[in-house]
Amino acid sequence: MTRVIPYFLVFMFPGLVALGVELGGLWTVLPVLVTFMLVPLLDELVPKDTDNPDESATKGKADPKRWIFDVPLLLWVPAQLAMQVYVLVRVGAGFESFTALELVGITLSTGVIAGAGGINIAHELMHRKGKLHRASAEILMTSVSYTHFCVEHILGHHRMVATPEDAASSRRGESIYRFYPRTVSHSLVSAWRLETQRCAKKGIPFYSLKDRRTRYLLVLAAVYAGVGLALGPLALGVFLAQGVVAFSLLEAINYIEHYGLARKRLDNGRYERVRPEHSWNSPHRVSNWYLFNLARHSDHHYLASREYDRLRHYDEVPQLPTGYAGMVLMALLPPLYFKVMDPLVDAWNGRGETLAPASAQTGEAARPAA
Repeated sequence: MTRVIPYFLVFMFPGLVALGVELGGLWTVLPVLVTFMLVPLLDELVPKDTDNPDESATKGKADPKRWIFDVPLLLWVPAQLAMQVYVLVRVGAGFESFTALELVGITLSTGVIAGAGGINIAHELMHRKGKLHRASAEILMTSVSYTHFCVEHILGHHRMVATPEDAASSRRGESIYRFYPRTVSHSLVSAWRLETQRCAKKGIPFYSLKDRRTRYLLVLAAVYAGVGLALGPLALGVFLAQGVVAFSLLEAINYIEHYGLARKRLDNGRYERVRPEHSWNSPHRVSNWYLFNLARHSDHHYLASREYDRLRHYDEVPQLPTGYAGMVLMALLPPLYFKVMDPLVDAWNGRGETLAPASAQTGEAARPAA
C-alpha cells in the first residue's frame, strides 16, 4: 500500500496554482518552474527506478488490494476541476487586480498542471473498461478542449504507433515546430474518421449522444457558454488558453515518446506487432511519480491494458537521456535536440537486430500484429 503514496505528489500543484493567484507576481509561474526546473533536477539527483512490481502472489487472479492505486486517479478529477473553477472565478470577478503578465502566468500554470496532471491521468483512465473511469477521462479532456483524444489515442495511435500513418509519432529530423501542427490537425481528422466508422459499424445515428462526435461538440459548446455567461469573456479566454497550453504539452510529450522509431512493414503489407522497442523508455523516478509511470512507455504500448502501477521497466529498449520535463525543454531547441537524440536514434536503428519478444521478459503472450 505504501507504493501508492508517491503518486499523490501531483496533488501539491493545484495548491501552488492557487498560491500564485493569491500572491501574484512571479508566484503565478511557480508551478511551471517546479515542473520544468525542480523536477528535472530531482530526476538527476534521485536514483533511477528500474525495479519491476512483484506480481507472483497474484499471478492469474485479481489483486484485491489494487483498488488503492485508483484512488489518486479518481480524486484528481474534483481536484483539477476545483483548481480551474477557482482560477476562472478569481479572474472573472477580480480581473482588474491582475496585470497582463500575471494573467499569462496564471494561464500557463493552470494549463501545465491540467496537462501534466489532468491529461496524463485521463490517458490512464481512458484505457480502462469501467464507465466511471472512462467518464472521468472525458471530463478531464473536456476541461482542456481536447476530447477527441479519447477516440484517436485508443483507436488510432495505439494501432498505428511508430508508422507513417500515425500523426502522433515524430520522424527523425522533424522538429517539434513541424510536428505540432501536423499532429494537432491530423489527430482531429483521424478521430472524426474513426468515430464515423465506429458509429456506422454499430448503427449509431449522428444525433445520438452515443456518437462521440455529437456528444463532445455539445458538451464543449455548453461549457464554453456556461463559462462565458457566468464569468465573462476574460474568464472564457483564460479557459480556452489554458486548454491550449495543456494539449500542447501533451503533444510535446507525444513528440519525444516515439521520435525516430519505426515498425517494419512485413511482406503481407501489415506492420510488425507493437513491441517495447517502438517507444522511448525513461527510468527517471521523480518524473514517473509525477506522471504515474507514463515514462515506462515501452511497456504501456506493448500491453496498453496494464495499469500504471504494474508497468514494467526494460533495459534493452531505447532509453531517454533525461526525464520527460527535461526532454520537453530540449525539444524546444531543435539543434540541441537533434544533436542529442539523432545519434541515439541512429545507434538504435543500426543495431540490425530485434528485441527478444516481450513475452520472454514478462511471461505474457505476444500481441498480434497491428
